[in-house]
Formats: sequence, structure tokens, C-alpha cells
Amino acid sequence: MLDQQHPSLPQGLHDDNVYNLGKIGPHNVVIACLPAGQMGNSSAATVASQMRLTFPAIRFGPMVGIGGGAPSSEKQIALGDVVVSRPGKNDGGVIQYDFGRTVAEGRFVRSGTLNDPPAVLLNAVSALQAKHKLSGHELAKSLSVFDSPALKSAYTYQGWENDMLFEASYDHVGSAPACERCDRSRLVPRRVRSTDPTIHYGTIASGNQVMRHGESRERWRKEADVLCFEMEAAGLMNNFPCIVIRGICDYADSHKNKRWQEYAAATAAAYAKELLLVVPGSTANPATCREAKADQGNVVFVDLLTLSVPM
Repeated sequence: MLDQQHPSLPQGLHDDNVYNLGKIGPHNVVIACLPAGQMGNSSAATVASQMRLTFPAIRFGPMVGIGGGAPSSEKQIALGDVVVSRPGKNDGGVIQYDFGRTVAEGRFVRSGTLNDPPAVLLNAVSALQAKHKLSGHELAKSLSVFDSPALKSAYTYQGWENDMLFEASYDHVGSAPACERCDRSRLVPRRVRSTDPTIHYGTIASGNQVMRHGESRERWRKEADVLCFEMEAAGLMNNFPCIVIRGICDYADSHKNKRWQEYAAATAAAYAKELLLVVPGSTANPATCREAKADQGNVVFVDLLTLSVPM
């Protein structure tokens, strides 16, 4: 996804991250992944705080990864689609659905608020939406880098026949991850869609546990207009200027499996690249990542793109 790659840089003793450095359009970019096997809001917050020690002039960060979709008749979200956090009437685009208190009759009440994405990214989202309405998105252009034989099987569209949305009340049958034993009569009827991913904007629900229960997914979809569930964003929103971009790899129910994860991660990264290309570059003198780190006195900015590992 990078237009150019830059050499690695020395890091402090207290920064355990591994970075890929490069350029997308006019922006110097730092890419970091969550540690293997570690998920959740605290892990994401640790990665971001260590990153800012090494790159203190970071301007903002699209947080890119995968999530579980919450489709409805109004929002026909499918596997491989992209969901982007956008502020609504009652939230900043991300809610922490597992943070709150239990009140009378065992009812859970969510509490606390999370910050909106920075204005520069929200303005870029508006500009990109307008561009897409006129001429469509260009995700396929970025996804073409995965056309090599070694990558194509995992990082390309996985087929409508493998995109199965079951009724929310119907649980997965058996211990195997695939749905061979599941009752196809319990599939939700949907019209066949284009293989091109669709981009959706709205509320993303973040928590410290994997959502894999269809009825709970539906409750949050109806109560908070949630489009997607994930596990890292709430750890960043109040401490880091970011927007959340998620490729949909499952439907946040018990039928969850890993088949779509790589393709979903790729579609989210492709959207992040398109978004960065409409964000104006820094007004400071151009610099490589190495110069940006060394020359903080000239306020040379480094932009951030974080990619989280599949769940």
C-alpha cells in the first residue's frame, strides 16, 4: 500500500513496537501492528503511546483493521465491506459498549464518551464521500497489489456463496469453524451484490471482548445504531487523534470464522490510502521519516497508519 518505503530508524529502550516506514501521497507514514496474540483497548493504547515517544510529531492516525458487521435492511453490510467511524447525534463515531454500570433489573447502562476524530480527517472523509458519489471509489486499484499468485487466494474477494448471514437467534452447529452443518434455511434472504466493497459511515462499537453473539449484536445495532464491532479503538480515541476504519470479516455471531480476515484487512487498508490521498500534506518542508524524527525543531510532521492484527 505504500508508495515509497523508508529505512528503519533507531528506537528508544521503552519502545517495543516494530515499524514500517514510508510514504503515501504527500504523507510520511509510520505503520505499526499490535503484538501477536494481544488484542483489546489496552494493547492498542500501549502501541500508540510508545509510538509517540519515538515519533512525537505525529499528526493523526487512521486505525485500520477488521471487525464484525451489524447488517440491517437499511444498511446492507456484507463481508469485505468497509465501515468508517463518523460522529452521530449521541456519540463521536466510536462507543465503548462494555463500559458502564448494571442498574435495576440487571439492565446495563453504558457510560462515558469518546472523542470525535480530528477535524482534518472528518473534512477528508467528507471530501472523499463527495468524490465517491461522482466517480466511485478506487479500492480495486489498491487491491490490485494482491493479484500475485502467492497472495491472491487470501487477499481477494472470497465469493458470495461464502458470505452467509444467519438469523440472529440461530447459533453455529458443531465445533468446526466452517458452517457445513448449519441449517441453510436459517440464512437471512439477501439480494446478490456486486463483488466490489461498499463503504459505510457511522458508529463503531469497541470493547475488550470478541462479540460473537447474534442477538447481542442486534440489541446494540438497534439501541446505538452500531454498524461494526471491534476491540481496539476505545483505547485510543481519547488519547490519540484518530479515525477508525474496519474491513468486515464476519457478522459478530457464533458463525465467525477466519476466511474473510485477510481480504477485509486489505479493503480497510485500501480505503485508508484513499483517505490519506485527499488529506492536505504538511506545510513544513518535505522530509523523509528519518529527517522528520531528527528535526523536530522545524515542526516536520509524520502521519500514522496503524494496522491491527486479525482477531
